[in-house]
Amino acid sequence: MSTIIHPQNHPLPLPHHRHLFPTKPPPYPPCSSYLSFPKPKPKSHHHRPLLLASTTAVSCHTLYYKPHICNDVNSLLTLFNLSVQYSDAELAKAVHACSLKLQEDTHLGNSLVLAYLKLGLFNHSLNVFASLSCPNVVTYSSLISGFAKSNQGSKAIELFMKMRTEGIEPNEFTFVAILSACIRVLESELGFQIHGLVVKMGFLDSTFVANALMGFYWKFTGNLRLIFNMFDEMPQRDVASWNTVISCLVKEGMYEKAFELFRVMQGIGCFRADFFTISSILSACEGSNAFMKGKEVHAHAIRTGLEGNLSVNNVLIGLYTQCGRVRDVAVLFESMPIRDVITWTQMITAYMEFGLVDLAMKVFNEMPEKNCISYNALMAGFCKNGEGLKAVKLFIEMVEEGLELTDFSLSSVINACALVMDVKASEQIQGFCLKFGFGSNVCVEAALLDMCIRCGRMADAEKMFRIWPVEHDNSVVCTSMLCGYARNGQPDEAVLFFLRCRLEGTMDLDEVTLTSILGACGTLGFEKMGEQIHCYALKTGFVTDLGVLNSIISMYAKCGNMNDAIKVFDIMPIRDVISWNALIAGHILHRQGDEALAVWSAMEEAGIQPDTITLFLVLSAYRHTNLDLVDDCRKLFLSMRTDYDIEPTSEHHASFVSVLGQWGLLEEAEETIENMTVEPKASVWRALLNSCRIHLNTTIGKRVAKHILAMKPQDPSTYILVSNLYSASGRWHCSETVREDMREKGFRKNPARSWIIHQNNIHPFYTRDKSHPLTKDIYRGLEILVMECQKAGYVPDTSFVLHEVEEHQKKEFLLYHSAKLAATYGILMTKHREPIRIVKNIHMCGDCHTFMKYVSIITKREILVRDASGFHCFRNGQCCCKDYW
Repeated sequence: MSTIIHPQNHPLPLPHHRHLFPTKPPPYPPCSSYLSFPKPKPKSHHHRPLLLASTTAVSCHTLYYKPHICNDVNSLLTLFNLSVQYSDAELAKAVHACSLKLQEDTHLGNSLVLAYLKLGLFNHSLNVFASLSCPNVVTYSSLISGFAKSNQGSKAIELFMKMRTEGIEPNEFTFVAILSACIRVLESELGFQIHGLVVKMGFLDSTFVANALMGFYWKFTGNLRLIFNMFDEMPQRDVASWNTVISCLVKEGMYEKAFELFRVMQGIGCFRADFFTISSILSACEGSNAFMKGKEVHAHAIRTGLEGNLSVNNVLIGLYTQCGRVRDVAVLFESMPIRDVITWTQMITAYMEFGLVDLAMKVFNEMPEKNCISYNALMAGFCKNGEGLKAVKLFIEMVEEGLELTDFSLSSVINACALVMDVKASEQIQGFCLKFGFGSNVCVEAALLDMCIRCGRMADAEKMFRIWPVEHDNSVVCTSMLCGYARNGQPDEAVLFFLRCRLEGTMDLDEVTLTSILGACGTLGFEKMGEQIHCYALKTGFVTDLGVLNSIISMYAKCGNMNDAIKVFDIMPIRDVISWNALIAGHILHRQGDEALAVWSAMEEAGIQPDTITLFLVLSAYRHTNLDLVDDCRKLFLSMRTDYDIEPTSEHHASFVSVLGQWGLLEEAEETIENMTVEPKASVWRALLNSCRIHLNTTIGKRVAKHILAMKPQDPSTYILVSNLYSASGRWHCSETVREDMREKGFRKNPARSWIIHQNNIHPFYTRDKSHPLTKDIYRGLEILVMECQKAGYVPDTSFVLHEVEEHQKKEFLLYHSAKLAATYGILMTKHREPIRIVKNIHMCGDCHTFMKYVSIITKREILVRDASGFHCFRNGQCCCKDYW
């Protein structure tokens, strides 16, 4: 009802109000009993609960049949309270209509203003305020407080200014309200002036005002010393005072001081911790991983009757998610008498943290009410558990349902696209962000840049980086770009970018940065720079970081310096499975199978649980042992499930097949592949095909080639393998068709590239490359080198040229392979008898391998080549790989 119908004006009730006005009044209970009704859950006006509807009916009945009540101020005040209690805006309006017939009463007007504010009818409250001839400090304080709480701080400040203009002195409640408004609209200058006014008017001794000032200064200064000084000078404190200081300590991460202050508060005795205190202390337990303290605080909450408090239980879910077990979280959730959307959302987050994606989805589907935060939590959980595609689908559902999209929503779906690594999807989501105006958001921009990097779109990432706003912190995006170059096979770009950023001072060196640049140095074989980074880590204390130390081990191993890699490993105070993997991988890279197995034995003795990478490496080590240890390798492979609870993957099968092939057991290798429970990937067949090449077994080789050609390629390496097989068999048309299909799907073959580091500069070479400043000298030197090798018996093997060209052209193609150009440059530029170190990004071809043997003879030089299979050490016409690579 929006108006009151008086019997003298309408002897009969209107038709649509007939149920509210019976001809004979029913025996309703007195007004005092209405106020004792339990408050129902808020519902919309059209779905008002029965109890609330009956309350409105009773109130309207009272006004209709007892018009004298409209003249009783106390009765109207009671009805105002009733309207607020039951969130009944219609009743408030009806009582308001009654009050208009009375002489103006400031107390009644203030009650009406307050009722409208609590009901969220701010315009109505302002209309009542405007109608008051003499609003007082209570009127203004109520309005300022109401507007501040509803995030309309600017309006609250405007009312405060009007109050001061009219000469009305503020009281302690006014000061609390206006300080709250200053915090919400970030109006620090006005807040400082309010503080001065508080001191001038003598309200500094007010506990409420002092609490508000502490909250204000924490928001704008974060100065804990100032907060403590104000707290110490308070003549009287209440629970809110303690809560303010404890909360500030928790937000600052000073958990031990928060615990200490809580103990002091409990020791005083006159202060009983409320739900806010317990929630803050539980947050401190979560932040400091103090699980036992958290359980003690939980027990304290139960003793003080707060076990059913919604806020406390929501924080407990976070605590048990961080420090406990999934069962603890589930039991707590089931025991909660009241749950809100935060509770359900936290359960989604909890299950996702424990990797229980299906349970998280079940909770989401059972939620009685969802908001954008719930969707965001589920989407972030999908990303955390590697379910990028599900996250993308959920985002599409959010867009279709018209839900609010926040920067967190966009960041999550961008991260999902990065996980999927789909170039087209990443371009679409970037266009979506720009179209809807999220492109200028720094968080979204950073996520987009990272997505471009992870999807291999380094050119687009570079464009974004070049226009990155200078007012934003560049350090994080610089680190992202560095990681991107290292991850996308551009280690030389990573090193140049790192040096430029250090020169410009735009990059802070942290654990992530050092790990990335050490990885780039290892990929390049740039040992001198790696040593400098190692020294920097020693000087700055970053060698205490496990990730940095693991990267140093890997860097030295890839640079050919296993002695230093072992030294770093030996002095490590703590080692994890990655540390052991790095050392084992280093020995395998150097084809030191027996040493790798010795590290594996030491790892088992140390009680370190291996992971799937460890077992892959150990299986690979059996390829490089001096003795035939196939039986041990077979035993390990067959015991993976039972002894280590690790399911063999295609990579494990490929490694085992490679070991069998290495030692000539080609039939068993083929049988192993045929007995696989899952469809073997191309990598498994490739391992067997390579073994057939080494042992010249064309019978099995042909069968393997048929299997590979029948496969539908899903990655660039498989496309290249299939294309090369067609080329090797002379089926040039089929080879070109495969490559065309590869190009259409956006896959690109990494061109063969070799490089040599001379005088701290990287000198890269491609096949038939003429970009080097010394190209003429290099080509002339290579021609002389080839002639000398041919005199010693070298014959170019044109079978490695997979192009449909004439024989003389094939020889020319072979002559200018990147590894030959790099070797020639090294011979020309280094001192006599100094080893030549070359790095190649893919496997070295058979002809280059043979050529390097002859070069080591005629130049009497040691040549070290690291390709995709590991190190080749050419000395006196022999290679350490024994021609098995």
